[in-house]
Parts: sequence; structure tokens; C-alpha cells
Amino acid sequence: MDFSWTEEQNLWRKTVREFANKNIKPIVRDIDSNKKIPIDLINKMGKIGLLAPTVSKKYGGSSLNWTMACIAAEELGRADISLAIPVLYLVEAAWGFILDKYGTAILKEKYLPKITSGDAFVGIAVTEPEGGSDIIGSLKSNAIKKEERWILNGEKIFISGITESKKMGGIHLTLTRTDESLGHKGFTFFAVPLKNNPNINTSLFEDMGRMGISTGGFLMKNVNLTNNNLIGIENKGFYYAMEGFSAARVLIGATCVGSAEAALEMGINHIKNRKSFGRYLGSYEGIQFPLAEHYANLKGTKLLTYNAAWIMDKMYNEGIFSNNDVALAAAITKLKAPKHSFEIMNEVADWFGAIGYTKEYPIEMGIRGVRSYSIGAEGTMNIMKIIIARELIGKDFLPYK
Repeated sequence: MDFSWTEEQNLWRKTVREFANKNIKPIVRDIDSNKKIPIDLINKMGKIGLLAPTVSKKYGGSSLNWTMACIAAEELGRADISLAIPVLYLVEAAWGFILDKYGTAILKEKYLPKITSGDAFVGIAVTEPEGGSDIIGSLKSNAIKKEERWILNGEKIFISGITESKKMGGIHLTLTRTDESLGHKGFTFFAVPLKNNPNINTSLFEDMGRMGISTGGFLMKNVNLTNNNLIGIENKGFYYAMEGFSAARVLIGATCVGSAEAALEMGINHIKNRKSFGRYLGSYEGIQFPLAEHYANLKGTKLLTYNAAWIMDKMYNEGIFSNNDVALAAAITKLKAPKHSFEIMNEVADWFGAIGYTKEYPIEMGIRGVRSYSIGAEGTMNIMKIIIARELIGKDFLPYK
């Protein structure tokens, strides 16, 4: 059992950290205030390999394994505590990978080189107005096959990257129902373009955090697609979506670790230099004991995250683990990382006192951003608990059968 980093991993971390400190960290407040990630920054990320790096080199990716992908996610979370850029990164890395693995050759050749260079966006569209967690029971979007074409109708909401996809171009991997009689075995995945699509109407929500990337929805009215837009095999879309969600959950864990590390470093610097009643704040046990607890939780979360990435690498490269093993490890990571990251940021805000409630310090951006991960992004906390319990005691005990 070796917990050390390889030379390649250390070099990658150093490269991403230097890039992020130079190009991202100085403008995080501007990104949050302007509600937009600058296009030139996105292009720079593409050039250094930070857009869908898990995609194969054939399409401009780096064929990055999941441990390396998590290192980048952690460093981006450390630089952008608002988590807007980390969200962009993890969405592209997780769903770009699924597109690369299951998309048609024509679809991949058309979009993946643009996605990895920053000239197009790839996102995920599963959630619908009648439910988010209850995919099997609430999903109403449907696709009907007519000869060699598909007609899609339905609505998706709480989807990341609506504005980005409309402006840059690209696709959202969209889950639809193709055979109602088969339950979750009757879902199919399609690549749906939003830009200049007359059969798509989009809408936007204003989130409380991670302001640099848009959130919204889109309504499909007789969207006409060919078999080239099919992701994988008909009626297997549920499984591709779950595979992508597991990948995204592990990357979420890494971004939460990075942002929590940055917050804790800010807090430690403050309590070592700020005095109250003639003593440094760090000398009080009321500060030291929470610090110790939070640091221990953060170290544990980091181990869980990289253990999950290791399991994913073993599965994809050596076939040692299964998708169920990955789902369990990813759910554990997603259950713990957002919770501990939020608690750390909340504690550090207390250490700052009144100024922690202002925009003079970035901690408030982190509190607003990381909260999205526990509320619903890539699955709520209770869904993570259901997944964990399912893998421990079996599907016969699922509460939603």
C-alpha cells in the first residue's frame, strides 16, 4: 500500500497549480460578479489540457486517468473557491469521457476536438420538472423512432451550461424514455445540440453560487435527430448516465477537497495573525479544537476521494473492479466531501468574524458554491446513502421498487 505521489503526478499538480494561480485565482471575484468565465481563459484551459482531459488523444484530450483528473480538479477547486471553473472542468471531464466511450464516430469527430479546445461545450441533461432524484418514475422526455430518425419531446431543468452551449455550440447528453414498459431499461441517451436549434427553447435560473457557469433548462419540441446522435445502444442510456454520474461524483469530491484546503489555509493564516484580548486567536482551544476536527475530516475525505479514483483506474485499465464498486466508492466520496467542505468554510467564516460576512474575503463565494453539491448536483445526500446501502445489502432492499 503506497500513498506517495509519482513524479508524473507531482509534475501535473505543479503545472495545474501554477496555471491556476496565474490565470484563475486573480479573477475569481470578477467571474463571480460578472457571472461569466472569460472565453480567453477557457481557451487557455484547452491549450494546457484542462478541458475534457479524460478524452482520448485522438480527439485532442490527454487520455488522463482518474487519479490525474482528480489532481487537476483539486487544484482548480483550490484556485477558484467559488467552484464555477471546477464545475466546468468536471462536467466536461465526466461527460466528455462518456461521449468518447459510447458516442458514434461521426459525433465524436464533430464535437470532441472542439470540446477539448474550448470551442464547444458538453453537458448532461437528466433532471426534469417533476423530479430529479426519481429518474425512473418521473422522467417524461421521450424519443420515438421513425425509420432512421428520432423525434424527441420533453423538458429538462437544473442543467449546467445552457448559456455556454448556446453560445459556443456543443451538445448535452440527454436521457429520454424509449420504451415505457421496460422501466429503467427503456431509457436511451442522445446528444442534443442547443445552438441554433429551432426546436429547442431554453430558460435560465439564477443560482446562489458558482455564478460563472449558467444553470437553466430546455424544452424539446419535435427535435429531429439521426442515429449518429445516439449515445451507445438503444435502451441502455440509464447505465451510461450512472457511469457518468459516478465519474462526476469523484471529481466533485476532489474539487471540494481543493476548495476546503484553500479555505482552511486562509483560516489558519488569519488565526495565527489576528489577536483578541491580547492573544492570537489560534491560541484559544475554542479555535484549535474545531481546527483539529476539520483538518482530520479533510484528510479523511481526501483519502476517500483518491481511493475512489484509484478504484476507477483499476476498473478501466485492469478490469479488477466493477461499476458497482465504483458507484459505492463515488457515493461515499460525494456523501462526505461537500458536507465537510461546507463545514470548514462555515467555520472559517466564524474565525474571520464580521468581515467573513462581506465580499472582502472569498470565503462567502465558497459557502455559496459548495452548497450546490449537497443540495442536488449529481445526486442529493440521501441518494448517496441509498446507493451505499444498495451496494451493502442488495437491490432487494431498495425503497423505491
